[in-house]
Formats: sequence, structure tokens, C-alpha cells
Amino acid sequence: SYSLMWHHYRRGYKAWLQLEKSLAENSVDAYMADLKKLSDYIAIEAEEKPPKEITLKDLEKFISWISALGISPATQARLLSGVKSFFKYCLIEEIVETDPSILLEAPRQKRKLPDTLSFTEIEKLIVAIDLSTPEGQRNKAIVEVLYGCGLRVSELTNLRLTNLYFDQEFIRVTGKGDKVRLVPIGTEAIKYVELYRTTIRNHLAIQAGAENILFLNRRGKRLSRVMIFLIIKDLAKAAGITKTISPHTFRHSFATHLVEGGADLRAVQEMLGHESITTTEIYTHLDREYLRETLVQFHPGFK
Repeated sequence: SYSLMWHHYRRGYKAWLQLEKSLAENSVDAYMADLKKLSDYIAIEAEEKPPKEITLKDLEKFISWISALGISPATQARLLSGVKSFFKYCLIEEIVETDPSILLEAPRQKRKLPDTLSFTEIEKLIVAIDLSTPEGQRNKAIVEVLYGCGLRVSELTNLRLTNLYFDQEFIRVTGKGDKVRLVPIGTEAIKYVELYRTTIRNHLAIQAGAENILFLNRRGKRLSRVMIFLIIKDLAKAAGITKTISPHTFRHSFATHLVEGGADLRAVQEMLGHESITTTEIYTHLDREYLRETLVQFHPGFK
């Protein structure tokens, strides 16, 4: 049957990814999930064709079908490379004679950039924090660290007391794939973290297991990611900011402001804990535009 046939291809492909490509388990799972989407699509839309009968047209339809579902461009790009990788395997194993995915491209899309906050908006947000409450004191330290260090939400909620090297003005962050990096932390952020630590956190009854966690809720437990989202949403509302913002907005703003200020991309990449420079390149969108305007304005030969 059709599903049995694909089961066979999937098994072979999985072994190839693990052995030939020596990919990490979660990358293998992601590729396998992509292939399942393709085989499901072929079953529904293309008369259960085996791989060797699949055409470029079939694949193009599959990609536009995925795109129409509203799947993000980043996920689409991954799907695309998953499809190409599967057919590369088929070609090597002589399951197909020609690779139908060679000319396959992603549908043209404007890259939707996440909202960034200007420095003024971030200041407005910080001013909106009610410092008369213990939560307010804590939230100010949270925002200072999110924006000042460009952390991911999970990196913030997992920040430990033993990761703070304030005498050297660094914090130690455990990012994706357990990669550890050192991120500089400014004196402002240090000041508010220390204030929170000595005047608020000290007085909490800390739950077992959370002794080393920096940011805690009023019951002395680690903050959840959702909680951070809610804190940020409320602050935006209080500050009268209507942009869609999330904790990630601070990370994005941190990077954009650095790049706009002329920081070296490699350095920004380092601080964000990005694997590849291309992930960092989405932060140069404003920079290129600005360079162009400068040239138009000041360079007589540039029109």
C-alpha cells in the first residue's frame, strides 16, 4: 500500500540522515516531520505517486499549499531544504533518476520583520513600571536585562545567581542547544538586578529547586515564559504602546540598535548566541536603507 511504501522510504531516509549526515536528534525529527507533510500532501493531491514519479510541478504546488496555510517564511525555508535533502537521498540511493527539486524555490515573500521599539519607546516602557510594588522592582530588573543583554525568554527565566559575574560586568547565558556564552551587562542593569536581589528576592520564601534562580514569582518559584509575556503586554499597555510586542521584541531591538549604532555584525552575532551570520543579517535591514539614504544625500555620483 501507499503508506507502507512511504514508510519504507522514510525509514531509509532517517537512517541516512543519522548515519551519513550525523545530524542531531531534533534536526532528524524536523526533517522527518517535513517529509511526512510532503508524503501526506502527495497522498491527497497527487494520486499517491512514488518518489520517482513526483515532478517539479507537484513540489511547487506543495510549497504554495504550505505557504497558503500561513506557515512562517522561516519554517517554509526549512521545509524547502527538507524536500531537497530527501530527493538528494533518493538520487544517491537511485530511487529517482533525476532530482525534481533542483529548481524548487520558495514563494516570493516580503520578509516580515518583528516590531522593534525605539530607544525612546523602551524608556517610556520602563517609566511605566510601578516601582512601589515588589513586582515592579523585579519587572524593572527583568526589562533591563532583556533589553540590555538581548536574551531569549528561556535564557532569562533560567538565569542563575551563579551565572552573574557583576565584578567583571558579564553574565553567563545558556542558549539553544545548551551553548554557553558570556554576555556583557551594563551598569544600569546591574544596579536594578542588585536592588531586586537585595531588597525583594531576599524576603521571599524560596521553593526547593529555585534557590539558584534569579527571577522568582511572589511564591518563590521560577517565572514561567508565559508570565514574562504577560508582564511585557501589561507594560506596553500602561506605556500606551500599540505595537505588537513580546519579550523577543527587546532582543530584536537590542540587536537593531547595536547594528544601527555601527556595531560589528560578528560581535552582535556573538552576543545573541546565533550560530550563523545569516540569522543576524535580519538586523541589518535598517542599516542598509540608512546607508543608501546617506549616499543619495551626499554622494554626487549616486542617484
